[in-house]
Amino acid sequence: MNRINVCITVMCAAAVFSTAQAQQKITPPVATYWVSADTASGLPMGGGAPSMMDIGRMMLGGGDAGGPARSLLLELGSQRAAGGAPAAAHEIPPGLRMGASLPLESPQRVRAEPREDGPPEQFERPRGRLLIFWGCGEQAGPGQPFIVDFARLAQGEWPQGLFSRRVNVQRGPSPARSKTYGEWPNARDSQRVPGEASLRGDHAVRGNYTPDIRFSLDRHDFMDAVALNSARTGAAARLSWNAVAGATGYFASAMGGRDGSEDVVFWSSSASREFGEQLMTWLPPAEVARLIKERVVLAPATTECAVPAQFVAAAPAAFVRFIAYGDEANFVHPPRPKDPAAVWNQEWAVKVRFKSTASAMLGEEAQAAPRSRSRGAESSPPAEGAPAQGGGSGLPSPADAVQEGIKALRGIFGR
Repeated sequence: MNRINVCITVMCAAAVFSTAQAQQKITPPVATYWVSADTASGLPMGGGAPSMMDIGRMMLGGGDAGGPARSLLLELGSQRAAGGAPAAAHEIPPGLRMGASLPLESPQRVRAEPREDGPPEQFERPRGRLLIFWGCGEQAGPGQPFIVDFARLAQGEWPQGLFSRRVNVQRGPSPARSKTYGEWPNARDSQRVPGEASLRGDHAVRGNYTPDIRFSLDRHDFMDAVALNSARTGAAARLSWNAVAGATGYFASAMGGRDGSEDVVFWSSSASREFGEQLMTWLPPAEVARLIKERVVLAPATTECAVPAQFVAAAPAAFVRFIAYGDEANFVHPPRPKDPAAVWNQEWAVKVRFKSTASAMLGEEAQAAPRSRSRGAESSPPAEGAPAQGGGSGLPSPADAVQEGIKALRGIFGR
C-alpha cells in the first residue's frame, strides 16, 4: 500500500471514530456539582458575581483596608430524591482551613407571589439618561456615547442596539433544575474563606441524595489577586493591572455620574458597544477565547487600558469593576467508554471554575478587600451583600445619580 493510500485509510478511520463518538449514547449525570472560586480585591463586593445594585451600595458605603478576599460558591444538584431530610456535605482538604467539611443545605422552596400587571401605585417614572462609552483609548470612537433615555425606555420605546451580544453564561445546578439541591454558604454555615486557603488536595461529596463524588485538584487553585490601578492622564484616565497567572482574558467596566446631573454614564473595555453586565461573572475558557477574537474581552497579555476623556468628563466620580477570567477543571465519572457502541451512563459530573475580580474608584488605586472583619467582642459579621457600615466613602452627590440610575434600570429590566 503506498503512502497516499495509507494516509487516506488513517483519515477515514479517524472520521469513522469521530462520527461514532458523536453518535455515542450518553445518559446525563445523576448528580452535578459546581465549585465556583473567586479572589476579590478592592472595595468589598460580596462572594458572588457583583450586581448593578452592588455598585450603588459600594458607592454609597465604604470598605476597610486589608488583603484580598477569597470566596466559594458550592452547588449540588441531583435527580435523586433524598431518603428523608436532604443531607449532604463537601469533605475538604486541610489546606482550605475551614474544618473537615462544609454542609450543603437545601433551601426552603418559597412560592413566588403573583405579579400584578402595570406599574405599582407609587411608581415614579425614571429620569435621566444612560450614556454608554466603550473601547480602550484616550478619545472615544465614533458614534459615542450611545444614549438611552430612561423615560422613553419605561414607555416601551426601546432604542435599537440596546442589548448586549449573546454570551454563553453557564447554567449550573439550581433548585428549579434538580429534584434535590444543596448549597454553601447557607444559614447553617457561612464562615469566611481564609485569605491563605487552598483548594489543592482531595475532595469528596457525600449525601443521601447523591452518589459519592470524589475528585482531586493539583494544579488548580484560587487565582492570584488583581492589583488594579487607575490614574488620570490629562483629560483621560488609565487602568493598569498585573498579569494574573492563569488568566484567560480580562474585562473592565466603569459606571458613574456628575454632580447635579441625572445621567448615568457607563464605559467598558470592549472594542464595540457592550453594556457588559453579563460579562462580570465566570465564563468558560472557550467562550472567553471567542470573545477575545471578537475584541470584547482583552487578551491575557494585556495589562493596561485607557479610559476615554469623554467618559471621564461625563462621570468624574466613577466606580470601576474588573475581572480576570480563569481556567476550569472538569471531572466526569465514570470515564467515557472506549467502545463507541457502549452507552456512557454518567453518575456524576464536577466543574470547578475560577475568576479574580477587583474594584476601585476611577483615578484611585484599588483598595484591598478585607481578609477578615474585626469582630470586636465576637460580634457577628454583616449579612452577605449588606452595605458597609460607618466610615462612608466621602463621595460627592454623583453617587446619588448613579444609584437612581441603577434603580431605574432594575425597574425597567425587572431585576
